[in-house]
Amino acid sequence: MSLEQNKSTIAAISTPLGGGAVGIVRLSGDKSLEIVKTLSKNSAFIPRYATLTTLYDREGEILDEVIVIYFKAPYSYTREDVVEIQCHGGNMMVRRILDEVLYLGVRLAQSGEFTKRAFLNGRLDLSQAQAVAKLIEAKSIQAQKTLLKQLKGELSVFVEQSRESLYEALAYSEVMIDYSEEDIPEDTLDLLNQKIDTLYTRLEKILFHSRSRVGIFEGFSLCIVGKPNVGKSSLLNALLLYDRAIISNIAGTTRDTIEEMLNIGSTQVRLIDTAGIRESDDEIENIGIAKSKEAMEKSDIILVVFDGSKELDDEDEKIIDLLKTQDKKRIISIFNKNDLPQKVRNSLPYPSFCLSAQNKEIDELVSYLQGILQESESDEILLCASNQIQSIEQTLDFLSEAKEMLHKGCLELFSYNIRDAIESLGKITRPYESTDLLDKMFSEFCLGK
Repeated sequence: MSLEQNKSTIAAISTPLGGGAVGIVRLSGDKSLEIVKTLSKNSAFIPRYATLTTLYDREGEILDEVIVIYFKAPYSYTREDVVEIQCHGGNMMVRRILDEVLYLGVRLAQSGEFTKRAFLNGRLDLSQAQAVAKLIEAKSIQAQKTLLKQLKGELSVFVEQSRESLYEALAYSEVMIDYSEEDIPEDTLDLLNQKIDTLYTRLEKILFHSRSRVGIFEGFSLCIVGKPNVGKSSLLNALLLYDRAIISNIAGTTRDTIEEMLNIGSTQVRLIDTAGIRESDDEIENIGIAKSKEAMEKSDIILVVFDGSKELDDEDEKIIDLLKTQDKKRIISIFNKNDLPQKVRNSLPYPSFCLSAQNKEIDELVSYLQGILQESESDEILLCASNQIQSIEQTLDFLSEAKEMLHKGCLELFSYNIRDAIESLGKITRPYESTDLLDKMFSEFCLGK
C-alpha cells in the first residue's frame, strides 16, 4: 500500500450485513468530518459526543435519521479523524450511505485497513493488532480474556522488558570486549548467565503453554470413534440434545463424518461423529473409514465407544491398537448400552464412563469434558499467532547460542547472538518487514476493522 493510499480518507461498513437494529459506516482520514457535514448539512459535531442528524443523498432526498460520533485525531482508533455513522440496520440502508460517502471521493477501505492505520500511526503495536483480529473470532471465554490482556499490552510490556534485559547484558558484554586483555570477572559472568537463563526459562514456558493451548484460539475438536453399531450416533445426539444423526440397528448407517458445534461450559467444541471402523469390501464405506481415521489424527479429544453388553471382539481390539498411535491425545473410553447387562471388563488405560446414550445419562461425561477443557486455562502469557511463536523459537535459538559462546569466553559472538535475539523479539510488536508482508497480515482481518 502506497503512502498516498495511507493518507486518503477511507470508509467501510463495520457491522455484519443482514438484519439488525443498527448498522455502522465508519470513516477515517482528514476528510471524514467534511464528508459527514456535506451529507447532513450540519456543521455542529462535537468530538466524542453522539449527534442526532439527518443524512441526504446526492439528489437531496432523505437517506436516514442517524447518530454521528466524531473522534478527532489523535484521540481515535486510527489516530486520524474518525467518524462513525450509526443508521437503521439492514443491508439496504448501510449500502446506500456507503455509496453516498464513496461518491464524495472517499476510498473503500481494504480488509483490516483501519487496524493497519492504527498500527502504522502508533496506536497499536503488531501484537495488539493481531489480538483485535483474533478477538472477533474468539471461541471461548478464556480466549477472550487472554486476547483482551494482549490488547491491553501484556505481551508488549513483556517483550519490551525482555529486550531491555538483553540490552543490559549486551552493554556488559561490550564493556568487557573493550578490556579484552583482562580476564572476565566471575561476578560479571554470573550476572550475564543469570540474565540469559532467566529469560530463556520464561520463553520456554510461554512457548510450551502456547503450543499446548492452541485450541483456546482455534477451538477444540472432539471425535467419536468405534466399530459400527455401538451407539456413536446416539452419543452424538445425546451430547447435542437433539437428533442430528440417523440411528439404526443396521451396521454402517453412518458413512461420512458428521460435524456440529457444541458449547461445553465456556468453550466451543467441534463435535465429530465418524463412520464405524472395520474391514469392509464396500468402497464407499472404506472412504468413510479413512475419514474416521483422519478425524482421529486431527482431534484434541477422542471418545472411543464400545458396546458394553458384549465382549470385546477383533474389531474392538484393532481400534484399541489404533488408539496406541494417538499417545498425545486425550482419550476417553465409553462403554455404551449401560441399560443392558454389562459383559466388558475395563482394562483400558483411559478414563472410562458407562452410560446409555439413549437415556441421556451423560451429565458426568459432560462435566469431565468441561474439566479437561478448563485445564487449558492459564495465567501465563499465550501467543495467539504463528509469527509470534516463530519469533520466540528464533529467540531461544539465539539465546542458546549466546550461552554457549559465553561459556567459551567468546564475547564478540555472545554479543552478536544477543543482538539477533533482541531483533527477533522485537518482531512480535513492531517488525521491520516489507510493506507487502504487512499488507498480507492485515488483509486477513475483516472488512471495516
